[in-house]
Amino acid sequence: MNLDLVLLAVADGVSYAGLLFMVSLGLTLICGVMGIVNVAHGALYAFGGYAACTLSLLIMQNAPSTFLLLLVLPVAALLVGLVLGTAIETGLLRRIQGRDPVQQLLMTFAGFMVLEDVQRLVWGTQPYSAPEIIGRLGTVNFFNVTYTSYQLVLIPIMALVSYAGLMFFLRFTSIGRQVVAVTHHREMATALGINAKRVGWLTFVLGATLGALGGAMAAPTTSMVPGAGADMIVLSFAVVATAGMGQITGALLASLMIGLARSTAVYLAPEWEVAVPYLIMALVLLVRPDGLFTVAQARRI
Repeated sequence: MNLDLVLLAVADGVSYAGLLFMVSLGLTLICGVMGIVNVAHGALYAFGGYAACTLSLLIMQNAPSTFLLLLVLPVAALLVGLVLGTAIETGLLRRIQGRDPVQQLLMTFAGFMVLEDVQRLVWGTQPYSAPEIIGRLGTVNFFNVTYTSYQLVLIPIMALVSYAGLMFFLRFTSIGRQVVAVTHHREMATALGINAKRVGWLTFVLGATLGALGGAMAAPTTSMVPGAGADMIVLSFAVVATAGMGQITGALLASLMIGLARSTAVYLAPEWEVAVPYLIMALVLLVRPDGLFTVAQARRI
């Protein structure tokens, strides 16, 4: 494996890790606060990608600026997060919270299957993509390798901005501290006057928006087809399990680790590409069943 292939593997891994982290960030936030393993999160990724493609195609008719095309991506994610996230939280998750985890898993899986059919009903089975943005941003030279600016620069920056924004929200805002309080002890937070239902809705909409943002950012780099959400949710669960439930910083590091390992396997041993993320997860869970970055500690609210 020569140096150019190593650099390509690193660039591919960092780009893919950025997309994976945005989806995993939303999933780990929902799991950590609401205590629900939300399989339907994969549908949010797919809807975010389809919505971004649709909006991009609509505004492309007026030959918009590059900035406007880039703005479409977070706007599409926000719309999906608000509309679909609110529908799922109020119509499904609020009714199953506190139930047996197996029931929660089955119900959210049923929600995922329903949303998959809705996706086919709205967009059909033909592939959608929005490659115009990549062409407009051009390429950059990564040592001896030429790579698209969108994948090498914009996606990692968006992932880091999402991470920094969420950490700031949780640590330095009043509603963010309420979210942390509900995560730490829901009953005590409710007794102190925190509206746990409102916090749950806000958390889910925020997590749904992050999941949809991963899909929206992926739309220019790949074709959105039926089943895309299923592939991403399985990998996101691998990240959450590897990092530990509710570990935001851990999810960032686990995404980078899995992204780099997966891209390296593509160039060295393509037949292991699919298995590598789950091998990493299995090895971590054998050594640390609660996740690589989970620690037992007291938290001050």
